Amino acid sequence: MIRVVSIQFHPAGKMYDFDAGDLPLRPGNRVVIETERGLGLGMVVSEVREMEEPPSSQPPAKVQRLLGPEDEKTIAHHRHREKEAYDFCLRRIKERGMDMKLVRVEHLFDGSKAIFYFTADGRVDFRELVKDLAHTFHTRIEMRQIGVRDEAKMVGGIGICGRELCCASFLRDFQPVSVKMAKEQNLALNPAKISGQCGRLLCCLDYEYETYCELRKNFPKCGKKARTIQYNGLVEKMNILTGELTLKLEDGKQVAVHVRELVDENSPQPPPAAVEPAGQPEPAARQGKEQREPREQQGRRKLRLQQTARQPEPQPAVSAVEEQPLESRPQGEDKPKKKRRNRRHGHRKPTDTKGQDKPAQE
Repeated sequence: MIRVVSIQFHPAGKMYDFDAGDLPLRPGNRVVIETERGLGLGMVVSEVREMEEPPSSQPPAKVQRLLGPEDEKTIAHHRHREKEAYDFCLRRIKERGMDMKLVRVEHLFDGSKAIFYFTADGRVDFRELVKDLAHTFHTRIEMRQIGVRDEAKMVGGIGICGRELCCASFLRDFQPVSVKMAKEQNLALNPAKISGQCGRLLCCLDYEYETYCELRKNFPKCGKKARTIQYNGLVEKMNILTGELTLKLEDGKQVAVHVRELVDENSPQPPPAAVEPAGQPEPAARQGKEQREPREQQGRRKLRLQQTARQPEPQPAVSAVEEQPLESRPQGEDKPKKKRRNRRHGHRKPTDTKGQDKPAQE
């Protein structure tokens, strides 16, 4: 049985599991942790939970201690050295004309290494720069290239919504964002409005994308035909959240309808009601029967009534022999003679010179 706690190294950064040991840890406590790179400073973000086996094959690292008053002095010293290293490195980059942007400098808690974060469009040869930094600060130097979204996460700031950037406050992982998400939400495709401080598409476009896709299934596309029981026109615009549509009729008039009022375009128009003779109301038993009949049976019954109401089709003309009355026919010719038909495609029976049929040869 081990006590496991989740710890993050940076605000809104990734969480890692560590062995809490016997320390009474609470969310918000700052602790000193031993990592592969050396001693580090982290913050507890979850309650301590007990586990029978470690979450992975390799046992988690152990938390060293809670942050004490002496550690605060060490942190202040590292912050001062980080500012000096940032200014010195920035001057060297300008002097050498290097195509890179310095973002941040970070010292490990034990001061054994200094990490320089930078952004660049491509590969950068910083070997001479590393020599200058190592000669000045007498420590190990690590140059780490990051992306523009990671840069915004480190620097922070205020977004166009007026709140702190999502990536710097609570968003731990970056999700892929595309222009299709902005189109589904009917947003203006203006790069200045749908892009964040990093220059990429806003991460918040992904928050409501699935909801809009689910609601749009019940809506027709703009420009398509749609009809209700009263109106028939083209979809001019729509409001997915309220469920309202604006239809443009043939006369140019625009009417507002709700998506629940739409009728399937392929469904047949309702047939006109049959006029019953006055004074002869339909029996109640017949009405109940028609209501109980399924729609398919009612349709078949109406189709049979329509077929019987049609006029009979004209019969084909009969031969002259059939039209001749029986009284005028000679004796022995009560039945009309069948007309001899020749076989098609040249397969005729062989005949002799007198016109008599020859027996077929086997």
